[in-house]
Amino acid sequence: MTDLSSDILAGLDAEQRQAATAHTGPVCILAGAGTGKTRAITHRIAYGVQTGVYDPHRTLALTFTARAAAEMRTRLRDLGAHGVQARTFHSAALRQLQYFWPQAVGGAVPELVDHKVNMLAEAARRLRTTTDRAALRDLAGEIEWAKVSMRTPDSYAAAAAGRQMPSGWDANGVARLFQGYEDVKTDRNLIDFEDVLLIMVGILETEPKIAAQIRDQYRVFIVDEYQDVSPLQHRLLDLWLGGRTELCVVGDASQTIYSFTGATSRFLLDFRQKYPDATLVKLVRDYRSTPEIVDLANRLLAERTRQRVPVPGPDGTRGPMPRWAEPLELLSQREHGPAPVFAECTDDEAEAGWVAAQVKQLLAEGIQAAEIAVLFRTNGQSQALESACTAAGISYQLRGGERFFSRREVREGILQLRAAARSAQDVVGGEVPGRVKDVLASLGYADEAPKVSGATREKWESLNALVALSEELASTRGDQFTLTDLVAELDERAASQHAPTVQGITLASLHSAKGLEWDAVFLVGLSEGLMPISFADTQEDIDEERRLLYVGITRARLRLFLSWTLARGTGGRSTRKPSRFLDSLDPEADTRHGAQAGGRQGQGRRRPGSSGAGGSGGRGAGRKRTHPVQCRTCGKTLETGAERKTGRCLDCPPTYDEGLFENLKAWRLTTSQAASMPAFVIFTDATLVAIAEAAPKSPSELLRIPGVGSSKLEKYGQDVLELVNGIPSA
Repeated sequence: MTDLSSDILAGLDAEQRQAATAHTGPVCILAGAGTGKTRAITHRIAYGVQTGVYDPHRTLALTFTARAAAEMRTRLRDLGAHGVQARTFHSAALRQLQYFWPQAVGGAVPELVDHKVNMLAEAARRLRTTTDRAALRDLAGEIEWAKVSMRTPDSYAAAAAGRQMPSGWDANGVARLFQGYEDVKTDRNLIDFEDVLLIMVGILETEPKIAAQIRDQYRVFIVDEYQDVSPLQHRLLDLWLGGRTELCVVGDASQTIYSFTGATSRFLLDFRQKYPDATLVKLVRDYRSTPEIVDLANRLLAERTRQRVPVPGPDGTRGPMPRWAEPLELLSQREHGPAPVFAECTDDEAEAGWVAAQVKQLLAEGIQAAEIAVLFRTNGQSQALESACTAAGISYQLRGGERFFSRREVREGILQLRAAARSAQDVVGGEVPGRVKDVLASLGYADEAPKVSGATREKWESLNALVALSEELASTRGDQFTLTDLVAELDERAASQHAPTVQGITLASLHSAKGLEWDAVFLVGLSEGLMPISFADTQEDIDEERRLLYVGITRARLRLFLSWTLARGTGGRSTRKPSRFLDSLDPEADTRHGAQAGGRQGQGRRRPGSSGAGGSGGRGAGRKRTHPVQCRTCGKTLETGAERKTGRCLDCPPTYDEGLFENLKAWRLTTSQAASMPAFVIFTDATLVAIAEAAPKSPSELLRIPGVGSSKLEKYGQDVLELVNGIPSA
């Protein structure tokens, strides 16, 4: 092994190294949130190139966003793997389509439609139907689902049976509009993004010479986020492979949150059925989040596993989740941190005010604004948060709306900076940011942020991001940095949609937060009707909402806040209830007190939590109050939930019988295997330690141990008590 190839493997953990060195045949990497999957697959590619197993020019890495592809290319360059293509499915297919169009079809390649809404509006007019722009956006999403599911206007209505239709439309009406949309595109010689994939599928199926040429070009495929593959993308991938097996897929079924767009985890779950000899690697070491946050995420999925919900396939049939692909139990590799905070607020305004107050405290503690995010289920929830941030003087960016480089002020700003660069060759280094500020002042930039929310504030935040990028580059590149260099950097970033960091907290929907992470995360609006969303009326929908909350939880590195409201508006009736998902997340229902959590006029309340046995945890005057818990070994007051669960400091020696603990683990393994469920669903290791520490003599003593609860007491209490008290099983 060369020194360089050894360097590539250096620093990888055992599982990452296994993934990086598994180079031949089909490979499936199950990678939990925060487990370093991008690191594993880029090192896998680089190691393959360095050892000569892969020809970099015949290797194609596929992912789902231009930003992720750009990040992968950067990492591969840094690892010396030059020449490897890292693209989205659409980018790779479009490049092939443009190259082979003259040979396969002839003439000029049709123009690509960026947005469907205008075409749909014309199709609606032709059908003498009127609809608003919001409905047109929903219809565009429905047609995208149909096309990636490989449905035509003729087959759409039958395939869409049971789907939630856009307001005012039924399946037959959508099918007619779908056909009208296709007619408008044909009349104008236009294609959309889904057409790019569909046309390439058609070419590969009917043009064997072109198929052979593409298969000769690309011999090795690596697919990231494989749980998000649509039937259309999977069909294209199969055609690219042409029956070969040099395929590595990376994914996590627990992070499938785009089923409404046609994505399905079934291809990931069926991978080992399709490739029985596939190498399987599981990445479970979480390097992102603290043990307290990871424990919360594990418990959320443990409840899903306990329910054993069948998984829908791409053809609409439902089948069991393969045991090898059941939710991964993550193992945090970080130091312990603060316990997640649960807060109940009277209404949305109170919740937003409480969030703003907590953010101010985090900023005072030294956490950077760019490392704080507030995540919500629907975009309509952002207004109260924007107003609260503005009132508190907190800068923010609203993510998930219009793309940064598509914003008018950004496009105009780059144009003006490009013009200014022609006459500013003598402006270098630290002088560049000042010139940038002068140029952008004509578009509305000022050193101080405006004291209003909405469009004015968003415009300023965009311009301020350009200023901040100039300051960052001037600092890192030194005296040689010029305005021309800044424009070139912006052009490169615009091509890959790599937006600069806005110096403010992030407000974003849960869906748009996928793939990102922050030091501190607020998950707001965790009420029934919002999480899960009100129109989630099937088990598959509820399960997807659970996965969406899981994604939200696992975005946080150090601090996590979960909040909900009892009413929507100020003074409204308290008709809301906390999300059902919260029932399994708080192991300290009997000890967490109802201390105030701030909010508008102190009306937010800290939630005591729930036992995981289905209880709400109780709110109001009947709550129990927390008393300080001391370590049974050294007497020190215990700070974290994990310490309070075991009754001792984490660095104090255990006081339990190790033989008892091993017997409990052996019993748990046997019980889990008999019930066909992961062992941690029975009891986590921390709960078994707590049981061994406490050595309960009776059901009431066992019930007092966090993580047990009445449901588990009923199922497993007798077995556990017999083990603890040395009573042989009958």
